[in-house]
Amino acid sequence: MQQSNRELWLSFIAIISISLIYLFVVITFGAIPGASDLFGHGIGIIGFILMLMTETLYTLRKRSRSARWGRMSNWLQFHIFTGLVGPYLVLLHTSWKYNGLAGMVTLLTVIIVVSGFLGRYIYTSVPRNVDGIEIEAYELERQIRVVDGELQTWLAARPELYRTISNRLSTASVSKGTRLVFGRAFEEWNARLKWWRESSQMDREAREQAKQLNELLKQERNLRRQLVSIVLTRRLLGLWHAIHIPIGMVLFTAAFTHVVAAIYYATLLH
Repeated sequence: MQQSNRELWLSFIAIISISLIYLFVVITFGAIPGASDLFGHGIGIIGFILMLMTETLYTLRKRSRSARWGRMSNWLQFHIFTGLVGPYLVLLHTSWKYNGLAGMVTLLTVIIVVSGFLGRYIYTSVPRNVDGIEIEAYELERQIRVVDGELQTWLAARPELYRTISNRLSTASVSKGTRLVFGRAFEEWNARLKWWRESSQMDREAREQAKQLNELLKQERNLRRQLVSIVLTRRLLGLWHAIHIPIGMVLFTAAFTHVVAAIYYATLLH
């Protein structure tokens, strides 16, 4: 399954928009809005609601076997979006003061966001179909055979071009150990750089045809990496869950305590 970065772009746009609104408020009132001010309270409440939605709704969907609630891949994107925008609003709510319980909530929020990015990276290393369901090893082997067949057909139809570029474009070797997972981005970037270097030396016609070959080689390389790393990746994802979920529970407990205390001291005591 081709992984999408849509949720990251939407999160980036939302964070930039919120930052501009926050900056406008600071300029208008000449001061950073306090956590007890109307604006500070507002973004704190919205941020907490988003963080609550981040965990509860996604967890409920994972435990539901009904497809009518939507694809897991879409719910994961929603989980990531709210998991980035919500903590950012909470960060602005603190008025950049990190003492007491609020400081602990902020620290845990930063940890959970960083952990979320790591988890997303590991998650995208696990082969899945369009519905977000994990693909087994035998299915990967079948897909590799299909791509190999397409490669052989392509090369047989263009023997002269193949002789010209075969030394330039080749299937990259697959790493071993944890580099299979954590070195994936570096290897993909290195392959793209090699393609850009070599394709710049070709004429236009050869470049267009070589692009098709490069896409097939890239697809084969990714499938072989996924096949070799499938067991390791699932173990890493299980380990990540064992760390990420308890931290999230501590975060929500601290955040809920902070909300109750804020309501008690700011409202009930008056």
